[in-house]
Amino acid sequence: MQLTRFTDYSIRVLIYLGLRQDQWTTIREISDAYQISRNHLMKVVSFLANRGYIASQRGPGGGIRLNRTPPAINLADVVREAEGNLQLMDCLRDETDFVLNPACCLKEVFANALQAFLATLDQHSLQDLIEPQDELSRLLGIPA
Repeated sequence: MQLTRFTDYSIRVLIYLGLRQDQWTTIREISDAYQISRNHLMKVVSFLANRGYIASQRGPGGGIRLNRTPPAINLADVVREAEGNLQLMDCLRDETDFVLNPACCLKEVFANALQAFLATLDQHSLQDLIEPQDELSRLLGIPA
């Protein structure tokens, strides 16, 4: 299973903001830290703001920051919302008219695997991803 770049970037933005806690941060700072496109980040930031994970403020002194505490941001929720469709295979969709559907065990195996994956993520929050804070901040160039 491979998550989309959109989900990857969503989690990266949350990690960066989690390390900055209540400080306003710019998209440029995050883009520079991760060396990723600002255009991609604009879409990610819009998504995260619309879902209430982050707050944004325009103008001088503005930027983005977490809108929830790191322990309140569940990883599985972020992945579910960012990915949208988590079906691992086309045959897992109920509306698919696949010739083996009536007798195929693969559908159940992959559905169970997906549930196990999400159950693991359900046990973790953003707080788990921002430890050790000092080391992560150093690697991302975030001043202490």
